[in-house]
Amino acid sequence: MDQNKKTIIEKRINKTGEALKKNNMEFYYAPTAADVCQTVKSLMKPGDTVTHGGTVTLGECGLKALLESGDYNYLDRSKCAPEEVPALYRKAFTADVYITSANAITEDGVLYNVDGNSNRIAAIAFGPESVIVIAGYNKIVRDLAEAELRVKTEAAPPNCVRLDTGTPCSVTGECVSLSKTGRQMTDGCACEKRICCNYLVSAYQRHKGRIKVIIVGEELGY
Repeated sequence: MDQNKKTIIEKRINKTGEALKKNNMEFYYAPTAADVCQTVKSLMKPGDTVTHGGTVTLGECGLKALLESGDYNYLDRSKCAPEEVPALYRKAFTADVYITSANAITEDGVLYNVDGNSNRIAAIAFGPESVIVIAGYNKIVRDLAEAELRVKTEAAPPNCVRLDTGTPCSVTGECVSLSKTGRQMTDGCACEKRICCNYLVSAYQRHKGRIKVIIVGEELGY
C-alpha cells in the first residue's frame, strides 16, 4: 500500500479506536491480517471455551489454525451436523470467548451488526465473557446512516451470494429498499432466506472491556 494512503488510513483507525475506548470497549490495531492471530492469542487463555459467528474475516486472518491448536475448547459449528447447530449456538452464550466481525464501525465508536439467525448479534450483546471483534478498516463508516447503507450495498449482497439465498440483492447487488422513498433501516425484501432480520447497535458498554475490537489496516470481509 502507498505509504501516504496508509498514513491517512491509520489516522482514521486510531480516531475510531479512541472513540471505541470512550465507549468502554478495548481497541487494538493490527497492521495486517497476518498480525491478527497474535493479538487474538494474547486475549485468550489456554483452556478457554471459544467459538465464533459466521465470518469471512476470520478465515482471511488464518485464525482457524489457532483455534484448532488444541490449546482451547473450540466449539466448531462446521464439525456439527445441521440438526446439532442450534444447540451449539446456545452453548455460545456460556463461552469464555466469542469471535466475530462487524458489519460496520462508526467513527464515534459504535458497532453496527445485522443478522438473519441472530445467534451472532445475540452473543455480541450478552452471554460470552469476552467478545473479540475483528474488522478490516473498510468497515469504518462516518455514522449509522452510512452503516445502514454499507450493509445494504456492500455486506448483505455478497453474503447472500455466499449463502446462496436467492434474495434480490444477490442478483442486483443492492437491497430493494434503496429505491423506496422514505426508507427505514429495517426495510428490505420479504424472502424466506432474508439475512437482514435483526439489528444490533452497540454503543457505550456497561461492562468495560468485555468487547475488544481489533481493527486491521487492510480490507477484510464484506
